[in-house]
Amino acid sequence: MLRGDASPLGLAHAGLAGAAAGTDEASAQREYFDLFAGLGQDALLPYASHYLTGSLYGRPLVRLRETLQRLGIESAAGHSEPEDHIAILCEIMAGLAGGEIAVPAGADREFFEQHLAPWVRRFFVDLEAARSAEFYARVGSLGRTFVDIETGAFALPA
Repeated sequence: MLRGDASPLGLAHAGLAGAAAGTDEASAQREYFDLFAGLGQDALLPYASHYLTGSLYGRPLVRLRETLQRLGIESAAGHSEPEDHIAILCEIMAGLAGGEIAVPAGADREFFEQHLAPWVRRFFVDLEAARSAEFYARVGSLGRTFVDIETGAFALPA
């Protein structure tokens, strides 16, 4: 169970916990489809290439694939989603920051600065503001708050 405190991140966690308590699996699936798979007014494309170039499979994906190859990170077999999808990037970032992916010191900062910082806050703000989002608006709030914290932390001298 998510718990929060009075910090901005804690409040975002509490908001997400409240939204999760107020929804069911079918509602969350429908909202996910409307936001990320459907063609509705609030549809979001959660890809770096889209946010940075306006199209999918763009140069940001090529640069990301080059970075992943350099870091020894391979796509999971059977997955066809482009690697610049927000969920994949967050999973990679978690592995880098948590040490589950063995990389040189500072690789997490470099990865964040190159592949997330230029666009991810804007994505989370869009998610937070999507009119059809209820549960996922809270995911957007948590993501935006976390990215703001990480951006500030990575701005500090190493």
